[in-house]
Amino acid sequence: MSQRIMGKVSFGELQDDTGRIQIYISRDEICPGEDKTLYNEVFKKLLDIGDIIGVMGYVFVTQMGETTIHVKEFVLLSKSIKPLPVVKEKDGKTFDAFTDPEQRYRQRYLDLIVNPHVKEVFLKRTKIINEMRNLFNERGYIEVETPILQPIPGGASARPFMTHHNALNIPLYLRVANELYLKRLIVGGFDGVYEFAKDFRNEGMDRTHNPEFTVMEIYVAYKDYNWMMDFTEEMIERVALALHGKTILTVGDKEIDFKRPFKRITMFDSILEFTGVDISNMDEHQLRETCTKLGIANDATMGKGKLIDEIFGEKCEGNYIQPTFITDYPVEMSPLCKKHRNNPELTERFELMVNGKELCNAYSELNDPIDQMERFQEQLRLSEKGDNEAMFIDLDFVRSLEYGMI
Repeated sequence: MSQRIMGKVSFGELQDDTGRIQIYISRDEICPGEDKTLYNEVFKKLLDIGDIIGVMGYVFVTQMGETTIHVKEFVLLSKSIKPLPVVKEKDGKTFDAFTDPEQRYRQRYLDLIVNPHVKEVFLKRTKIINEMRNLFNERGYIEVETPILQPIPGGASARPFMTHHNALNIPLYLRVANELYLKRLIVGGFDGVYEFAKDFRNEGMDRTHNPEFTVMEIYVAYKDYNWMMDFTEEMIERVALALHGKTILTVGDKEIDFKRPFKRITMFDSILEFTGVDISNMDEHQLRETCTKLGIANDATMGKGKLIDEIFGEKCEGNYIQPTFITDYPVEMSPLCKKHRNNPELTERFELMVNGKELCNAYSELNDPIDQMERFQEQLRLSEKGDNEAMFIDLDFVRSLEYGMI
């Protein structure tokens, strides 16, 4: 990663996945005879930043206190034909810094080489998944795999990617969620199942919305959304402690505390707090007028659920920095959720907001096949109005519920 030639000796810096270390090379030790070609040609002319080399020698500490390898043997393992963008400083200015976001995301391999701190993101992601998996396994829940290619894309309101199965000559969809297949396993008698899955949604994209993304879904028999909120708090606090040894973490310029319990507030109360408008008894027309008054884009394809979702997303979501559960969503927004035990206009659903973004979404599972069929039919009506994110009707899933899901 660096090289300093000082006459008969050279210093350099090697980097691998554990970090960097200095190397020291003496010309007369590498080339003990009269022929100094290897040193002069290789080290002065042919060796480039980014080359992959192997060295053997012994470790010592320099007068400056730096741990260094005194190289006795040297071999070039792989030549870097493309030069690395090595950062240089001159007259207070930085040159060749690999900082352009477009380049960094498109050439992730190069970003990892020249910005080693980026590797921490990958390592922490693995630790997060492992800690979650450890918790689930300790509870006796079973990790499973469900189909990615599906005849009916269900489990979420999203536009799917479409493909074609040549042997069967039928259209298939990349899954938008793995929910309905996991619920079928609960129907089949498993007490708890989970999956780390790739899902695909053919819609708008930005820094926090990727058409291909990883999701974890877990389903446990006999539980409701109150239990799931408690479980989510436990899981997230545990992950924070496992990664950092504490629950208060700095994200950008903010301090976020993941110590449970988290704040809980209903969706309607949240909208009332940040807009001053009580939408709890509004019909579709009134909601559309409210969106217009609040400066929120809307059109005739949007039903009640989508209009409410737009209001919350525009006016409320970004305000929740500390972990907060938003609860009790309207039925129109939640076609797979059980109706609220105290108010049939609402569902027992929550989303967890952290740092202005949704971190997770869960609910008491709808297990009434008659109610589920009616919700699917309402989604069909929304689709006919032009909502291309409305859910498909999955008759096989409804049939599975008829056998009973707890």
